[in-house]
Amino acid sequence: MIKKLNLLLMIVMNLFASEAEQESDFKKIPVGGQAVIEGVLMKGKNFWGLAVRRPGGDIFHETWPNSSRTKKAPYKWPLIRGVVVMCEMMAVGFKALSRSAEVALEEEEEKLTFKDILLAVLLAIVAVGGLFIALPLWLAGRLAAEPLYVNIIEGVLRAVIFIGYVAIIGLWPDIQQVFRYHGAEHKTINTFESGMEMTPENIMKHSRIHPRCGTSFLLIAVIVSIIIFSPVKTLIAGESFALQVLARIILIPLVIGISYEIIKLASNSGKVGLCIIAPFLTLQYLTTREPDITMAEVALVSLDTALEGRLLTA
Repeated sequence: MIKKLNLLLMIVMNLFASEAEQESDFKKIPVGGQAVIEGVLMKGKNFWGLAVRRPGGDIFHETWPNSSRTKKAPYKWPLIRGVVVMCEMMAVGFKALSRSAEVALEEEEEKLTFKDILLAVLLAIVAVGGLFIALPLWLAGRLAAEPLYVNIIEGVLRAVIFIGYVAIIGLWPDIQQVFRYHGAEHKTINTFESGMEMTPENIMKHSRIHPRCGTSFLLIAVIVSIIIFSPVKTLIAGESFALQVLARIILIPLVIGISYEIIKLASNSGKVGLCIIAPFLTLQYLTTREPDITMAEVALVSLDTALEGRLLTA
């Protein structure tokens, strides 16, 4: 149970798939992905592709339609689309995680149930509300009195707590395995976007760091939260601690929306954008590990499945 819940919480942290914005030819089709249990989920233009290594060694794969609400108004509007993408990725991520558990853990007869997923969601809400909102706010209020300093300290503490949390769960062997598939996912997307021939050997040559990874987004969200929460802190100064926590929770969608637009703008700004977000990419050295070639094979099958089988025959 603990193993499955840790894996579910890791998926919650990796909500945003990496996405390319160009669509001029086949090699520039928007793609993205995330790691699951013993496999990778990839997002193509029209389909999701899931590939999972079975206990016997062969690769299971399946696909389902990709129909995002962000293609229509008002869901495609700036600020709103970031929240919509987060919700969609959470739903798809849980679906893929549950399916990958059924395939990869079949010998253990251990499957994710609706109760497991519901419990993981509740734990994630408690973790976000307790560890990343209430705890930093409480500590900052005891380290400073000036609202501006409180918000800066609160933001720094939130980042430190988050990085520490990722580092600690990264010691768990099952999470390390997910991180290795996370690295394989990034390497595969980087290979695809480079235009190189898609082979496991070429995938292994590329970086496991990707500029549009969800974990980098979370650090940017910490900076944005300092700016957004500052006027709120001034307006409700002297109010109860519970009200201050509630105000921050209410503003989370706005923080997500702004952070998503920053990532999107930076990823479309070439080298200048990459330089701006470069410091935030370092977190991926914690949330990814170097995969082996068998993991690259799984990620390649996943991307090929998402692209309707055209990749390996193109």
